[in-house]
Amino acid sequence: MLNLIATSDQVAQLLAASRRQAGLTQSEAAARIGVSQSRISALESDAAALTLEQLLALCGVYGLQLQLRDRSQPLPGPAPVAEW
Repeated sequence: MLNLIATSDQVAQLLAASRRQAGLTQSEAAARIGVSQSRISALESDAAALTLEQLLALCGVYGLQLQLRDRSQPLPGPAPVAEW
């Protein structure tokens, strides 16, 4: 699924939904990237302080791929629908 992200709140929601979809608790996700459970909780509430390193690590743990695109170019296929 393709998710278009424009705000840190959307990132937070996507991270929480992706963790649950991966079947992980906050503690399990935290252990895999070397942070505390409270850090995962904070990021799922407010991702404004998320580092790029943490984002990439969480993408790896949750089976996500970060992709950047030129928004002036049309999306391939049908428009994405966020289902977080």
